Amino acid sequence: MTPARPAGKEHDAGLDSATLLWLTGGLMMLQPLSTDLYLPALPGIAAYFEVGVATVQWTLSIFIATFGLWQLVAGPLSDRFGRYPVVIGGLAAYCGGSLVAMAAPTIEVLVGARALQAAGACSCLVGARGIVRDLRSPAEGARLFAAASSIMSLAPLLGPIAGAALYLAFGWRSAFALLTVLSLLLATAALLKLKETNRRRNAEALRLRPMLATYLRIGASPEFRAYALAAAASYGGLFAFISGSSFVLIRVLGVSAIAFSLSFAVMVSGYLVGTIVCRRLIARRGLQGTIYAGAALQLAAGAAMALLALTGVAAPAAIVAPMFFYGVSHGMIQPAAQAGAMAPFPRHAGAATALAGFVMMGAAAAVGFWIGASYDGTTGPLSYTIFAAAATSAIVAFTLVRRHGDVSRHG
Repeated sequence: MTPARPAGKEHDAGLDSATLLWLTGGLMMLQPLSTDLYLPALPGIAAYFEVGVATVQWTLSIFIATFGLWQLVAGPLSDRFGRYPVVIGGLAAYCGGSLVAMAAPTIEVLVGARALQAAGACSCLVGARGIVRDLRSPAEGARLFAAASSIMSLAPLLGPIAGAALYLAFGWRSAFALLTVLSLLLATAALLKLKETNRRRNAEALRLRPMLATYLRIGASPEFRAYALAAAASYGGLFAFISGSSFVLIRVLGVSAIAFSLSFAVMVSGYLVGTIVCRRLIARRGLQGTIYAGAALQLAAGAAMALLALTGVAAPAAIVAPMFFYGVSHGMIQPAAQAGAMAPFPRHAGAATALAGFVMMGAAAAVGFWIGASYDGTTGPLSYTIFAAAATSAIVAFTLVRRHGDVSRHG
């Protein structure tokens, strides 16, 4: 049994359970909103700036690459100075990046603004995960992450639909105008409600040698590697769909921007179902059992998509239906993997979540570059890439997570 943290600890930090849940969900929401809201406009952005698919893909890939790299800074910052200043600073940076993106005169400026958005969203996510690790045990944290992920899933569920409507009515810049407004609202809520939770600040966290030593120690942990790689493999397949689906569904298969947004919502609804299943499975089967079940379902979904592409079935349902089940599996794997990766490092929760995020976003950035480079006007590259990610996820789950994933001794 995982030892519970003392009752009422969240109240000691000035955060009741509902506030903790909704703030965590809101801060986690910035990342998917940053990608999903403008996905229906990607082909239009390419046409507006007169650039190719690979070039406009940089607006996604630079976001993911910056998000991954900045975690290595944001994590130690939150361990040294606390979660609160990292979250508030992140919201300020995100709002500034959204304003620049909205007014971008060239594709290069838009790419730069996306990098600033990524640093801000990353700081918010790292801070939120650190807050949860400060206040909850690994199993409790996984359940809270699953509940927060259910809230967060509203962003990718409604984001593409809202983005498509905004794009058709006002053009692609309107998506970034909405992101500016939403970040201001979230900043107001954080300023009013968020309290500092890091009571064990690490004075050595930002010194280069101790920082590198901490990252090496975390990376050397077999428990960390098991869960971080599980998260990375699962997210790699999801990001293949995020980065490539608008071109495949709109350009290759001929669906409208609105139809694309509804297709994307199907995948996200699967993710929402998965987070609900995750909360129940963790209580019954623990982190490891939850990831086993998710990985098995993910492999089946990826294999079905690849088989449909291989046999020449070129229809939206051949992509969307398997992605519903991939979304379910990702909703089962991700919260458990996040909690498992941080569990062994309560004093270095910021650094642990940063390194796990770096691994995950590094994998996603590589997938994003590949999706842009391999686009050939067919469904093949997208489908086979998602299958490869699913197969990797299953291998990690049934080897590394099975062997090293018991974190029940870490309270």
